[in-house]
Amino acid sequence: MALTLRSSTFLNLKDIKTLKTLDVDFFTTICFAQIKPTTRRLRTKNSIQDAQLSGEKMISSFEGMYDAQKEKFHALSSSHQMQNDSKVPVYVMLPLDTVTLGGHLNKPKAMNASLMALKNAGVEGVMVDVWWGLVEKDGSLKYNWEGYVELVNMVQKHGLKLQAVMSFHQCGGNVGDSCSIPLPPWVLEEISRNPDLVYTDRSGRRNPEYLSLGCDSLPVLRGRTPIQVYSDFMRSFKQRFKNYLGNVIVEIQVGMGPCGELRYPSYPESNGTWKFPGIGEFQCYDKYMRASLEAAADANGKKDWGNSGPHDSGQYNQFPEDTGFFRREGTWDTDYGRFFMEWYSGKLLEHGDKILGSADRIFRGTGAKLSGKVAGIHWHYKTRSHAAELTAGYYNTRHSDGYLPIAKMLAKYDVVFNFTCMEMRDNEQPQHANCSPEGLVRQVKLAVKAAGIGLAGENALERYDGGAYGQVLTTSRSDSGNGLCAFTFLRLNKRLFEAENWRQLVNFVRSMSEGGRVRLPESDSSTKDLYVRFVDNKLKSLKEDKEAVLV
Repeated sequence: MALTLRSSTFLNLKDIKTLKTLDVDFFTTICFAQIKPTTRRLRTKNSIQDAQLSGEKMISSFEGMYDAQKEKFHALSSSHQMQNDSKVPVYVMLPLDTVTLGGHLNKPKAMNASLMALKNAGVEGVMVDVWWGLVEKDGSLKYNWEGYVELVNMVQKHGLKLQAVMSFHQCGGNVGDSCSIPLPPWVLEEISRNPDLVYTDRSGRRNPEYLSLGCDSLPVLRGRTPIQVYSDFMRSFKQRFKNYLGNVIVEIQVGMGPCGELRYPSYPESNGTWKFPGIGEFQCYDKYMRASLEAAADANGKKDWGNSGPHDSGQYNQFPEDTGFFRREGTWDTDYGRFFMEWYSGKLLEHGDKILGSADRIFRGTGAKLSGKVAGIHWHYKTRSHAAELTAGYYNTRHSDGYLPIAKMLAKYDVVFNFTCMEMRDNEQPQHANCSPEGLVRQVKLAVKAAGIGLAGENALERYDGGAYGQVLTTSRSDSGNGLCAFTFLRLNKRLFEAENWRQLVNFVRSMSEGGRVRLPESDSSTKDLYVRFVDNKLKSLKEDKEAVLV
């Protein structure tokens, strides 16, 4: 069916002056066309043919849109469990370099236009990485929040919500990393003096993405422990943004490892160290982790088990059957293997507990919800040992549930379990990798339900196709009370605003707002291009006869 989009609905005319001065180089692909300025006809397309959703008549994606102010993420039930007819709010991740290395908001005029578009598309809010490497760059306990202050004010102006990620990791070297933001220079100085502050593999390769959890409680950062440093950072954030917490900043996602995820950096892509679907390597060879392993083995009456990590666990890009530890009848299923994995995964749980316990004390009573992210390691999931999950610290095998202990740890502080790979389907994966993202998501949903906490989702890869959206819609619906309480789309960039991609997002947001009960509109090849046009002819001076962008 044909849908009407009025330019005055899409963009407020009072913002025309702002839009006139947008950075032309920052524009993405939303096209202008020569038609009458009174009405705009928009046809939407549904390429999500696999979703099998029950149909309801689709109304305009913009006219009659729900009031985002009335149904907040935090208006969920105390258990954060969704019902079949509940709205699933959609957030969109902002670019990794939203705040510049100089501490300023990157291209604010273009960001303003992008937020305006997202708001009118029905998006609930946006997510931003609050980089430790930017905020505390100038010295220990010297914080610069001003770029984020500008962003928060802009988000508030457009009536959107913000998910703020406390990003204590380095940006760069992983999937989707488009810029480089290292840890604070003063921290890197300490690492240069003491390389054991970062994770280390069996061959001695150091990883500067994140501080080793082995030194969590040691005063190795100029008299402060890493947990104290993270806590001071969050405490300063709370103080600076106290007037926004709970109303604009509705969620604090607490970073707990590389990529912000609670895991070890077992599959680093930088310099070609790891490639999909390699099993990865254990990261327990800095002196602090080795000391912990030695103490655990001694306490267990097996002193020789503490001399080193598994000697037969292979290398980053091997497959389970290439190793003695991970093969079908391997060392993982022996007394030693169980001891090591209980220690290795237990240290990760302790790390998460320490950081989240501190975050809970800091943000309790502010109205902001806490969340923690867990990686969707779906390759080799169909094998007995689940090798790639084990090296990352998730003790998930044929005989052990690795996600229930994590969910229970998060439940201590009523933290939302944030999980990725929600868009993936098993039949899309290469057979040799023994993947099952769908099976993994089902297992996580059961663990979250058992723990009584909320489950939020993200897509792992940048995708705009109907199949990916359809899979998210299917996952978001409740199976006996364990659907999604929120979904965050990766990521705001130029591609998102291309004609077909934007149409897909608008339809997806609308369906998620109806709890997945609205069938996405049928495909119509006659509307191959999406045109968004402004009433004010002055805007044509932005890019004469060319494409304009909102990102």
